[in-house]
Amino acid sequence: NIGASEIALRLFLLNELEVFHHRYPHVKLRISNHSTPQAVQALENGLVDFAVVTTPVALKKPLQRIPLYSFREILIGGEEYAETASNKHCLQDLQDIPLIGMLPEAVQENYIHSILCAITFPSHLIWKWQLLTRFSLWCSTTWGIGFFPEELAAEHIAQGKIVQIPIEEPLPERKICLIRNVKRPQSIAARSLEEHLTSHRETE
Repeated sequence: NIGASEIALRLFLLNELEVFHHRYPHVKLRISNHSTPQAVQALENGLVDFAVVTTPVALKKPLQRIPLYSFREILIGGEEYAETASNKHCLQDLQDIPLIGMLPEAVQENYIHSILCAITFPSHLIWKWQLLTRFSLWCSTTWGIGFFPEELAAEHIAQGKIVQIPIEEPLPERKICLIRNVKRPQSIAARSLEEHLTSHRETE
């Protein structure tokens, strides 16, 4: 049983699960799609064997974080924002454009949220996780701009379906991490999968 956030699934976990499944076809996998805080809570409650989520993530003992994969996010918008994308902006300059982002409970500790908290965005701020993570909707939306992993956006930018809006503020690197409870014993199958995933371990 794995608790996983949407971006962790799409950027890292699904590919690795496919490799693992070919190696161990008789192991049954159950994946619960959560926000990062929900996945950590599921682990604390013993509902999953471990969680694979994106940083930032707040943990308390006996939970342990193992970094697996690094990525960066960029600011994107639909074709109608091509003129906006032709110049670099401060986020303050973009405050009149609707910002599409994650549901509030999923971003309480999100670094983007910490950047935006100093900016007074208007009441038409849209918190729609499905619009951000289901990229097919992003390709046709005219509802605003938002942050998205650069790796997932690259193909659609190249096809001209969306544009990258350059910004002045540097966005810190984010990580996909495996979160485990070091005091909870695991099955052989869960331990094998954890070992497979952590073979990609990065240094903090």
